[in-house]
Amino acid sequence: MSRWLGIDHGLKRVGLAVGSTEEGFAAPVTVLPAEPEDRLLAEIDRLAGEYNVAGLVVGWPVNMDDTEGPQARAARAFAAALAQVTGRDVRLWDERLSSFHADAALAGHLTRGKRKARQDALAATAFLDDFLRNDGPARAARPDAAES
Repeated sequence: MSRWLGIDHGLKRVGLAVGSTEEGFAAPVTVLPAEPEDRLLAEIDRLAGEYNVAGLVVGWPVNMDDTEGPQARAARAFAAALAQVTGRDVRLWDERLSSFHADAALAGHLTRGKRKARQDALAATAFLDDFLRNDGPARAARPDAAES
């Protein structure tokens, strides 16, 4: 069994989820402020240790035509920084539409502010679920090897 920490990287907030290959599903953990980045990286490293994860999975928001836009490039750069700072196995996983699905799951249940506060952790949960169910540990690219 291996546990993984899913990371939905955003410019303002970063959502985290944890899950295991044995159970095949993920659960939201928390949402952290994206800045300052050094503090964010340290907190993710701390949480990775607390949850005893084998690796980190960063959501990679490639475009619908499989090209890499500015946000996908930022996610890849963040994943590379995570790998360097934490020394852990870091992978990228296609997260297209994960925020859309998180929004849909929360629609009508919370105020806009509370929805925004939880959306990022739910988006991380959505793509981490997909990663765990689709042999992500064997298939997912590392940030330095990912192609757009």
